[in-house]
Amino acid sequence: LGAPLRATYWGWPKSALSLAAALDARDLIDSLDKLATASSASAQDISVVICTRDRGPALARCLSSIAKQRSAPGEVVVVDNSRDGNARSVCMQFPEVRYIHETRPGLSVARTAGVRASRHGIIAFTDDDVEVHAGWTAEIARVFAERDVEALTGLVLPARLDTLAQRRFQFDMGGFGTTFVPLVFDQRFFEETRPNGAHVWKIGAGANMAFRRSAFDRVGLFDERLGAGAAGCSEDSELWYRLLATGGACLYEPRAVVFHHHRSDWPGLRRQMRAYMKGHVAALVVQYDNFGDRGNIIRIWIKLPAYFLRTFLRTLFDGPPGRIGILAAEVEGWLAGLQFLLRFGWRKRRALPRQNLV
Repeated sequence: LGAPLRATYWGWPKSALSLAAALDARDLIDSLDKLATASSASAQDISVVICTRDRGPALARCLSSIAKQRSAPGEVVVVDNSRDGNARSVCMQFPEVRYIHETRPGLSVARTAGVRASRHGIIAFTDDDVEVHAGWTAEIARVFAERDVEALTGLVLPARLDTLAQRRFQFDMGGFGTTFVPLVFDQRFFEETRPNGAHVWKIGAGANMAFRRSAFDRVGLFDERLGAGAAGCSEDSELWYRLLATGGACLYEPRAVVFHHHRSDWPGLRRQMRAYMKGHVAALVVQYDNFGDRGNIIRIWIKLPAYFLRTFLRTLFDGPPGRIGILAAEVEGWLAGLQFLLRFGWRKRRALPRQNLV
């Protein structure tokens, strides 16, 4: 009871405990109480890395939430990816923050700079448009102390649902996940989904993820061709792909909670969905080049067009207002992503090599 469940093909939990077994379990109440008890684990071995670009007020909210952790992290590193270093003044308001100005654009570039600058054995990432729960670092510390996994993701809840665009993203598009039980994404999950493009995007979101430093030593750093400021997104899921493809495992732990500020307007949401789809296609190309898994190509040419058609037909007859516009943005992103199949120089590049980061 309370052990992580194995993720199924669609990323949902596979039931492992029947009602009869639960009723027969010993010390059931004590086990449930333990599950509900907030972690008090020390987070001193955690480096929190936040990458930011031209979002001063949002960054200030994020840093304020990290300052309220019941288990303070060992360090907080802010990587400013703006041209003029405009996050420096925000960071000066938080004495515990280490500030780094990375002038080369791109989220993967900034995250890699954060990994290299960090000093501790666990590296946790969140975004500048996020506010973290007071127990976030303690729950991350507990997981890595109790479980033999290389990577962790957590629950991403909406910070606000004031606008229709925010509600559409959360309820119609699925937000950043809505699973409330721990899940293990392991070799079995990878092999089951591999023929159609391993479903690594089901593992979680880059707004709430953490890694052992040894994971970067083993499989390399973030692929700088991917992510915001480059191909669009999916630098996080491509790294999870490398971990699983080489025998590792990732744990989704919903007790590690953050609150994300979704795009509040329709133009912003459409731009986001276009970038997500473009980046997704780019990551599929990278994964095919790295491992030769034809499922990635099948997803580009068969699975994604089939998704577009199903969504169009469903929306045409019974869809919420605005969904067609979002679908159009996704199709635009898919079309833009196809260019990476023909960019042979781009395809010859690889993620940064494995190296000792200590």
